[in-house]
Amino acid sequence: MDRLAALLDHFHLAASVLNAGPLCYSARHPPQEGTGFLHILTRGTMDLTLADGPPRRFGAPVLILLAAGDAHHLGPGPEGAETLCGSFRFGAGNICPIYRALPSMLVTPLDRLSGMAGLLALMQAEMREERCGRQAALDRLCELLVIQLLRYLMDAGEVESGLLAGMAHPKLVKALIALHDRPQADWTLNGLASEAGMSRARFASQFRDTLGQPPAEYLAQYRLGLAKSLLRTGVPLDAIAGRVGYSSPSALAKMFRRHAGCSPREWRRADAQAGVE
Repeated sequence: MDRLAALLDHFHLAASVLNAGPLCYSARHPPQEGTGFLHILTRGTMDLTLADGPPRRFGAPVLILLAAGDAHHLGPGPEGAETLCGSFRFGAGNICPIYRALPSMLVTPLDRLSGMAGLLALMQAEMREERCGRQAALDRLCELLVIQLLRYLMDAGEVESGLLAGMAHPKLVKALIALHDRPQADWTLNGLASEAGMSRARFASQFRDTLGQPPAEYLAQYRLGLAKSLLRTGVPLDAIAGRVGYSSPSALAKMFRRHAGCSPREWRRADAQAGVE
């Protein structure tokens, strides 16, 4: 039972390492909607300032996740800093259910991330040696780091509500995997409850309490995000409707207007224009 397979297949993960090694100067990161940041302090001290708060100093190895796309400022402390800093995005940006499920900020000491020790050691070895393909290797390793962080958030119970909490629930996860694997299915509340092995009433209540929204609303948002991801990759509109559970392009367009405020074609034009800019 792979909780992440369908999500990572439908919403392409791309990561890029921004700094690997000494943090020699202060770095300002402007707001980037739909983008998450990972800042890992491996040695020394580091100062982090968010747009709406005072600076915070970190003096021990730590991983900082910033998933709200907010502006922030990162700089070395008085002892200098060695860091691994990267950014990541999922297909369809902030409509991706994984991205929306991440905490806006998470600070975790590295010694708590024992399951990532091997990967972090490999990344540190890569960053300290100027070898061919270094940037590409670090970027791929950063993608793996994001996946391992998702595992950690689910397995350690770090997130109390939202999709990751649902994926950690022993029964809800069965319905979520089925929904993610087969978005084109004619899902009903009874059908999802059956996948979870729960009564209809118990499933609806537990789903709403855990994910913060009713099953039908989550399903509509998931299908919308998947449709946007497919539009972005150039899949024809006629093919998208059936793949995300709508009987026709017009039914898909109706859902798009209700949830996105525009037609699929209008969204694709605006998204392409934003990419050019």
